[in-house]
Order: sequence, then structure tokens, then C-alpha cells
Amino acid sequence: MSSKTRVVLCWHMHQPHYRDALDGDYRLPWVYLHAIKDYADMVAHLEAFPKARVVVNFAPVLLEQLDDYGRQMRGWIREEIPMQDPLLNLVSGATSIPPEPELRADIITACQRAYAPTMIDRYAPFRELLDIARQQYIGDELDTMRISYLNSQFFADLLVWYHLAWLGKSVQNNDARVAQLMARKNNFTRIDRMLLMEVMAEVVESILPRYQALMEAGQIELSMTPYGHPIVPLLINFDSMKDAQPEAPKPRSNGYPGGLDRSRWHMARGIEVFQEYFGAVPNGVWLSEGAISSAALALLDEYDIAWTASGEGVWRASCEASNVSAAEMEHKKALYRVTEHPPSRCRLFFRDDGLSDLIGFRYKDWRAKDAAADFCHHLETIHGFFADDDKDRVITVILDGENAWEYYPDNAHQFLQALYGRLSEHPILSMATFSEVCESPTAKNSVSLPVLKAGSWVYGSFSTWIGERDKNAAWDLLVEAKQCYDRVALSGVLPEDKLARATAQLAVCEGSDWFWWFGDQNPSDSVRDFDQLFRRHLVRLYQLLEKIPPQKLKNPLSHGGGAAENAGTMRRNL
Repeated sequence: MSSKTRVVLCWHMHQPHYRDALDGDYRLPWVYLHAIKDYADMVAHLEAFPKARVVVNFAPVLLEQLDDYGRQMRGWIREEIPMQDPLLNLVSGATSIPPEPELRADIITACQRAYAPTMIDRYAPFRELLDIARQQYIGDELDTMRISYLNSQFFADLLVWYHLAWLGKSVQNNDARVAQLMARKNNFTRIDRMLLMEVMAEVVESILPRYQALMEAGQIELSMTPYGHPIVPLLINFDSMKDAQPEAPKPRSNGYPGGLDRSRWHMARGIEVFQEYFGAVPNGVWLSEGAISSAALALLDEYDIAWTASGEGVWRASCEASNVSAAEMEHKKALYRVTEHPPSRCRLFFRDDGLSDLIGFRYKDWRAKDAAADFCHHLETIHGFFADDDKDRVITVILDGENAWEYYPDNAHQFLQALYGRLSEHPILSMATFSEVCESPTAKNSVSLPVLKAGSWVYGSFSTWIGERDKNAAWDLLVEAKQCYDRVALSGVLPEDKLARATAQLAVCEGSDWFWWFGDQNPSDSVRDFDQLFRRHLVRLYQLLEKIPPQKLKNPLSHGGGAAENAGTMRRNL
């Protein structure tokens, strides 16, 4: 056994396709907001610690949107071409502050979409603006009459502060233009707003080249998810849900028609996009939501993918079904080894859910140095369990690289600095990438799982995406649209270029995020946004197929109403 235990941190970067297929506008601003905050900060931490080694996974549909935002923002700065994001147009001045009270109320609502304790309350001018805005409420509703007394400058200041608050700590700390804007506090001019746009455009444009540079320097490994972020095992076979949800109802449809070929399309297109932006073919694939099955691994073999990963729930169920020895299950020993599922060649890694959830949910309330020390202590304890055996060990930690940090002070700046500082210089722990582990001679000392139970990194099942009334109804709508697509494609009546556009639109509709948000457990505002966007994507698909969209696409699928932790963006493995 090597003298050090290897630790792989994998950060998954993903946003769904927010661009409205009907009018071309971005309906939600999360791509560029996470870009100026999380994607920028995460690469800055790595640049600050050259000895740190991690895996960063990008969904190709996110790569395309980042590129699109960069070009649109630069187009506004150079030629004042309005952008296709309503919020960006408002903050930049491309769109004037509207006089209508209802539209002004929408601005107030939009500028409160942030976690107040860490992103609003810490900026006194921002908090004061929102305090004034909140005085315009009667109960839970904005009073349009009161809003009419607020002038346009108030809304311009509110928009600027909202975006300043979303800037990553690395940007706030290192860009003198940001300090200049924050010092101004209010009464921002058009020049000030153009200055803010310059900052944001530069950040967005720099993100992918910075990650590529770290990849080419050998510091990080970049991997990908299939193009549109679909749940591949469900596309291939709805019955894969039975492993973890044997009693849950399935959609009315028997399965997703042609799902294996569609999964191949997402893989091939994903590799094409990844290569376009990073100049390389990925060695590993994080299947969307860590959703795996035997059939999904066979698909990865078709593309010579060396590794994939999932969650601890899938590992435990598979170990039990494969009769892994009690000795290897003790202290989760087998969890910390490279895993194989014969005859598939693709290696498997399973994350430690407890360690991953410490970062995702718990440490946000700790002092940064204490949290980093506690995390390393857990890793050291695991290392100690295996000090006397001859097995090569790797500890896998995987979580979103964007959604957790909003709940930390300063976007987790102090925590991640402390964590990378400790791990990159640790005497018994070694930061590594999945490919490095796979290429190690001792990787042959792997665990074999003859039986692989299908599931995801969320609860070890697919319950977040299927098996519930609203989610199943969404699948039925998608299946119906796919059947229409198949008929049109087979008929040969559509020109090749239009069929290609319909094929790409279908991929957007197949994304996992629409199904994630359906159901009663999520906040109603988020459910409404994603429900509407999903149905509009389906409508556009029918239009591209030159077919009349079903009338039922006008009806909401789900209403939500729950109060999910972290606004529903992440799931804790309880």
C-alpha cells in the first residue's frame, strides 16, 4: 500500500438550458450569476494552490451557455447590442427601468434571489435598498401603488448591488473597479453600470480558458456529463427504477422510445462540445446525477471512458447484492477502493456521502479553519483504519461545485483556502484525480461487483426524477413528444437542417432538471419557473417538427409548495 491515502475531490458544475426555446431569452439568470461567483472563485482557489489536485466536471450544455453569455455581454459593451437576458439588460441599461409597477415589482423579486444572511445582510447599502423595497409590501404581496413612488435610480442601484453581491470573493478582492463601485454605495450612473458589465464580461470570458490552462498544466482533471444532462439509466430503461423503488408507480408509458440511441447521441455530442472548448477528449464521465446501471456502464465502454462514479447508496446496495464480504463492508472498506463491474472496462468510484454532505450542508455554520481541520481529521481516521492492510485506498468526495457556497460566509473563501492548504501539504493524505488512481499499478487491486444495482447519488435511487405523480406526468409528455419526433424523422419530410435543430431541442427536453423540480417538496416559485420552461421547450420541439403542440402543454404540471433545504438545489443523503 502507498504511504499516503489518496483523496479525490470532484466538483460538478452544471446548469440546465435556461434559454427559452420560443423567444430566445434566458428565463433564469443562474448561468452567468454562478459564473461570476462560483466558477470564478473555484478556479481562483486552484490557481492559489498549485499543489492541489481535483476533478472538475462540466455539463456540455453549461459550456455552451457560458460561451454564449460571454459573446452577448461583449456584444453589448462593444456595439450596444441588447442581450437575451432580461436581468442583464436591466442592470446594463440596455433596457430602461420600466414605469409599470408590476414590472418594477418583478425587479424587486429578482433582486432578492440570494441567501440573505451571506449575500444581502453583509452589504449595508444593499440591505438598506431591500429594506425600503420590503416596505412596499402589504402582507406577502407587493403594493403596486407604493412601488410607483420609487424612482428609477432606486431600481438601478438595487440592480447594481444585486450583481455586486453575486461577484465571487476572488473578484471582489482583486479587482479595483469592484472596490470603486462598492465605495460609491448608490446613485450609480450609466458609466458605473457599464464598468460593472466590463467586470462581469471579463470574468465570464475567462472561466473556461482558466480551467483549460490548469488541465493542460496537469493540475486538474476535467470530465464531462452527457450533453443535455439526462438520466441515462432511465432513458435506456424505465425498469431500472425498480432496483431501489420496486413499489413506486412508473409513468404510463412502457419506456422511453429509442432511449439507448438517444443516450449515445448525448455522449457523442457531449464529447464534441467538450473537445471544442477544452481541446481534449474526457477520460471520465460523471453520468448525470451519478445515475448508473449495467446498461449505462456498457454505454461508457462504447466511448472508451475510463471511469465514472456514483453515490454510497448505490455502492451499498450493489455490495449486498454481490455478496461482498463482511470484512470488506466493515468501516466501509470496500467504499475506498477502485471498483469494477465485469465485463465492463469502465472503473467505478463511489463517493463517501457523509464526507460530501459535511461540505454541502454542515460546515457552512462552522469557523472555516475548524471545518477544514475537522474534515481532514475524518480523512485521517479513515487512513488509520487501513494503515496495516495491503489494499490501495482512495477516498472520494463529490458534490456540486456551485450551490453550497452561497450559504457559507464569503462564498466559502476561507473554508476552501484552509482546506486546500491543509490537503495539498498533508503528510499522510494525497490529493489526486480519478484518472491518476486508475493509472496507478495498484488500481488492479480492485473490488469486483458482479451485480450493479441501478441508482443515483441521491438516496441511491431515481426517486428525485421518477415514481411520483407529477414527475411521471412529465415523462409521459416527453415520451409523447419523442414518439412524434420519431414519426417525423422516419417520414423524411423535414429538411436535414430543421431535423437537426429538432434533435438538439429534444436533447434539452430530455434534461434531468425538469423532473428534479416537479413534486410537492420544492418551493412553489422554483417549481413554477421550471414547469413553465419545460413545457415551452416541448412546444418548441413540436414547432420544429411542424406539428401542432398538444393543448395540455398549456396546463401546469406541478405546483410545489415545500420548503426544501438549500432552496431545493441540493439533496442531503440522510
